Amino acid sequence: MRKILDREIFKRMVADALAAIREHEADLSALDAATGDGDHGTAMVAALAAATQAADVEAPFKQMLFDMGWAVMGEASGSTSTLIGALFMGMSDGLQQSDTELDAAGVARMFAAALASVRQQTKAEVGDKTLMDALIPAVEALQAANIKEQGIASMLEKATSAASQGAQKTKDLVAKFGRARNLGENAVGHVDPGATSISLIFESFANTFAS
Repeated sequence: MRKILDREIFKRMVADALAAIREHEADLSALDAATGDGDHGTAMVAALAAATQAADVEAPFKQMLFDMGWAVMGEASGSTSTLIGALFMGMSDGLQQSDTELDAAGVARMFAAALASVRQQTKAEVGDKTLMDALIPAVEALQAANIKEQGIASMLEKATSAASQGAQKTKDLVAKFGRARNLGENAVGHVDPGATSISLIFESFANTFAS
């Protein structure tokens, strides 16, 4: 079983995440249409496509992550490009210049920095019906698995489960951010598209790392 995460593996993880998001693009946009602009699937594909393209340029692991985030930030996709860009740039913050591969502790540090970066861009927390309903539980589950020394594959599996559960819980929530908040109670009954995207990304990350 793979025990380290390096630049090439992470490139493949992001490329596979793009494929998963692209496969669900119409579904994600349909979820968004119920409470927002209806373009979330398209925006997520554009964001991850930009990240994947940036990763093709030869650069150290830390620089690659920064370049991926910067490329996503350059997409005209509103809050999606801002938040997903911050996610990758935060991952870069969690690495040292000399890092060529990460053990479990390094992966935990990378995702903790990613969450901290996203939190600089939004005040949303769990319960607000946003992507944070999936991202926060995922990173917390990953950190808990690291403390128990369960290894990267198990960490990503735990994160995937937590993200999926968090995304499903948004169905019963009233939105507090974005256009969906204007719907009040009418937003209840609809799963948040951003949280769903995060769930799909973690699922893809886990599957690719374990393959």
